[in-house]
Order: sequence, then C-alpha cells, then structure tokens
Amino acid sequence: MYYILKARFEAGNIKFADSVSEMTMKRFFYFLVLLSVSLSGYTQNTSFTSPLKIPIILNGNFGEIRSNHFHAGIDIKTNGGTGLPVLSPQRGFVSRISVSASSYGNALYIEHPSGYTTVYGHLSRFRDDIQKWVKDQQYKQQRFEVNLEPDEDQFVVNQGDIIAYSGNTGSSAGPHLHFEIRKTETQHPVNPLLQGFDIKDNTPPVVQNLFVYPLSEKSNIQGSNKMNRYNLVYYNGNYHIKGAETLSGWGQLGFGVDAIDYFDNNWSKCGIFKLELWVDTTCINSFTLDELDYENMRQINSHIDYEEFSRYKRKIHKTFIDPNNKLPIYHDPVNRGVYNFEDGKKHQIKIVLYDAAKNKSDILFNIQSSHEISFPPQKYTEMFCYNKKNKYENDDIELEIPEYSLYNNLKFKYKQIPGTTKTYSNIFELHDYPVPLDKYATIKIKAKALPERLRDKALIATVDLQTNNYSSIGGVYSYGWIKTNTRLLGNYCIVADTVPPSIKPLSIADKKTLTERSQIRFIIKDDLSGIKSYNGYIDNKWVLFEYDSKNNLITYHFDENISRSKHHQLKIEITDQKDNKNEYLGEFYY
Repeated sequence: MYYILKARFEAGNIKFADSVSEMTMKRFFYFLVLLSVSLSGYTQNTSFTSPLKIPIILNGNFGEIRSNHFHAGIDIKTNGGTGLPVLSPQRGFVSRISVSASSYGNALYIEHPSGYTTVYGHLSRFRDDIQKWVKDQQYKQQRFEVNLEPDEDQFVVNQGDIIAYSGNTGSSAGPHLHFEIRKTETQHPVNPLLQGFDIKDNTPPVVQNLFVYPLSEKSNIQGSNKMNRYNLVYYNGNYHIKGAETLSGWGQLGFGVDAIDYFDNNWSKCGIFKLELWVDTTCINSFTLDELDYENMRQINSHIDYEEFSRYKRKIHKTFIDPNNKLPIYHDPVNRGVYNFEDGKKHQIKIVLYDAAKNKSDILFNIQSSHEISFPPQKYTEMFCYNKKNKYENDDIELEIPEYSLYNNLKFKYKQIPGTTKTYSNIFELHDYPVPLDKYATIKIKAKALPERLRDKALIATVDLQTNNYSSIGGVYSYGWIKTNTRLLGNYCIVADTVPPSIKPLSIADKKTLTERSQIRFIIKDDLSGIKSYNGYIDNKWVLFEYDSKNNLITYHFDENISRSKHHQLKIEITDQKDNKNEYLGEFYY
C-alpha cells in the first residue's frame, strides 16, 4: 500500500518526501492506516495486556542489580519449559529482530502507536512467517548473528497476536521470557510493574545487612576507618541493628543496604524499587527505579559497592553518590547523601525501602557523634583524580585513564610480582582491589620475555591469583609492547594463545555415521582468547549453524537446503581471536 501510494504521487510529478525522510513518511503512512482502522470502528487499546497466556510469576524484576547494569525489564517464569506462545500486548509493528549467541539471544521488538516499544528476549523461535524471513536474511548474510529492521508494514500485529515462542537462548540462565517496555522516542526502559499487570504483591522488602562507610581520612564508625557491616533483626515493625540501637561515629559517613524483595507465593529474589535516607527529620537522599537510560547504565558500578559485589556477590545499594555518578535515579540529594557527624549530638537514622506495590520496610538506628580519631596515613603509589586524565608508567607498564573514567578519587596502588610458567611477563597489580571504569583505559605491557614467533599470538589477560585462572582482554603487539583497552583495574600480564579451538562432534560418529536424524551438533571451545568466527558447510555450501555460547554448542537443523537420500560432505571451520584455526571434515548419509 505504501509503495503504491508513493508511485502514484511520483507519477503525477509530486515529490513524495521533501523535507522529511522516506522512513518518516513510511511511519506517517502506517499511522494513517491505524487511524483509518480506528475511524472504521476499531478502538486502539492503550493498556498493556500480558505477553503470556499463563499467570505472570516473576523470576526477576525491573532495576535489579546485575553485572554492569540494572535489569531493564521483568523475567517471567514459563513453567520451567520453552515454547509458550508470546503475545503482543498492544497493536503495533515489528521494528527490530536480533539474533545473538549471548545477551538476549533471539529477541524481537514491537513499536506501538501508544509511544512505547516492547522487547522480548531469550525466545526459542519467532512465529513462522517472521522465522522464515529471519532465516532468509541469515543465509543471505551467511551469518547466524544478525540485527534486522523490517519495514513497518512487513509484520503488523494486533493486540493478542502470537509473535514468537518463549525459550532459553542467549545468556539466559534458565527458561523464561525477558519482557521490556521502552519509551520509543528515547529508548529508555520503564518499569513494567507500574503498567497495571496483575501480579500479587503484599510482601515488603527484606533487609539483610546494613553497611556504614567512613568517607574521609579522619571519619570513623565504632572507632574504625573502614566499612563496617551490621546484621539486622526485625521487631516492633522495623529492622534494627542486632545488639545495638546506637552506633558511635564521627565525620563524614555514608550508608549502604543489602536488600531483596519477594512477590506473594514466590521465593525468587528480586530487587527493591525505591529507597529513602533520613537523618532526623530531613531526607538526605532517595532514588527510584522507574526509568533507566542505557547510555549511563554502566554507572550502576558506582551506585553499588563494587568491591563487595565482585568479591562476595553482595548487592549493596549505597545511599551516597560518588562525584562522577551521573545516574538520573536520585532525587534532591543533600551533600550527595553524605552526612557530617561532627556536632556531638545523637541523630536518628531511618532508611526506608519500597517495592513497586508500595510495600515498605524501615531500618531504624542512631548514630552518636563522638570524636575525631587520627589513623595512620594510608600508603599509596599515586593519587588519581576522577575529573582529570591519569597516567602511571615505568619501564615495564603504562596505564592511561581518561578524565571522568573513575567514579571517585583513587589512592592508586601499584605492585609487581613474578609471573608464572604461563606468562611472558611479570604480573602487574594495578590497585589492590577491583576498580570499575566508566570509560576505557589503555594498558601497555613491555614484551621483554616474549619470543618473536609469538608476537601475533600474544595478548593481555587478567589473572586471579587465588585460582591461577586467566581471562583474555585482548591486545596486539606494537613496537615492543602489547597494548589493549580495559574498563577494570586489576591484575594483568602477557600470555600467548597458540592453541586452536576444540571441536567435539555430538551427532556424527567416526566422521561418517549420523547419530541424530534431525540435527547436527558440535561442542566448540576456546580456552583463552575466545571464539572469533565459525562456519559450517555441507557439500561446499554454507549452512546455518546456530550458536549457543553459554553451552559452547553449535547446531544445524536439517532443512530444505539439504537433499535427502544422499551422501553429504561436512566441514566445520572455527577460528579464535588470535587466528588459531581448527577444522572438522566428515561425511554422512541423510
């Protein structure tokens, strides 16, 4: 219809799109179609219906703390299985389709006239017509991973139409439907729990621990200049510090809480929605997780206690704000949520936690302002300022951090220890605990002990000194150095990857006998630099092998591209990030 209208305009020498793009005209025409449907008796429903036919039971909620990001949607349980029909909750059109070996796996996006876009992740497959089109595009590009944008009039859907089927693809830890609602104009995710879904929740948040942080050299809590953790007990309708109603403290202090939320008749651990910090009768800081912005999502690493998260998996919401934390979730903070206890008085502290259903829990305790304590000066190598470019270098290593990469000033510590039999350098300890960065820093390590024959195979890796495990962050050789970028301070060294990826057949025995009639599967692994590319060929023609990275699995499902009742030649090619290659050759009868 759109193209017919365009042709008629241009046949009459009328310019179809002058001051606006063709994409804008397509969208305008699409909404004219919706308007005509409405005028003919159809009423567009602007509320969201459930994307599944079963009751909504959550495995994860909006704003939950995840690695490097807040959870941008809700995770809906699918009865422990896959293949449930996924429904469009409003009228609209499919605007984007993504297929990935990680992240959201098979994902579909629907743009709605209401101004919202809904997102569906970890799908097992799309509905038949969409699935066929996606597969055609994969064969056309000869790629499993694709990011596609259909025309607006290609896949128009009504409220309640089946669009896909639930699954466990991508980085999913188990079968479920990841569901998001975004504002179309900004692509900001908004909290689906505020959109009227029928989810029973009369259960308030559960607080597990309280944390108190001295934030200056002379600050202290209970005589200590280090973060203290306190167990909480619940009585008289509130949470209290176990064994103490009043803590002794002095100077600038901040607080943190480790809390979870439950829904009725559901033991899945979810995140809180809102927090308020009160000192006496003044709200010092609050935050609400009702809308997020992907552009600054990584700054969750500043909102939480990153060291506790990386070491112990504790999900601590800090009630104070680092100088370079620009998350828009906070409301009218006083002194960035930091309170100065230097007046000799006793202050009542109240921390209030809410879930999206407005159930709340209160933490009550007191801090008695005591006295200043002088602590031994902390030894460090160099002071790094968050708002400046920082650089540390010696004969063996160079570290360059752009300005506004750190979330706070850092007393940077450096140490060098001997390498191991796996390394081609010493191990360089860039600070004594993990520090996240908002922007990429550059690391260069001098390749003194690296043989010339290994220059193309060398990379920089992080190393866990307790487990002796190495994790590649990449790197290339240049003028005697190995150079790469990173967003984390930690332990780094030079290693070399000379071992090609491994290929283990699951569906073919002895490289000739087909043991699975509907598919061909392989386990592919690379122990260091990671898989860069993989391709499968049958009778010298590229065929679509789907990649499940969390299970190291590639799978080809027999389809119309393969003739039956014939002998076929099979070739699998795998390449890692350092261009080590492996190949599997076989044959089978199908």
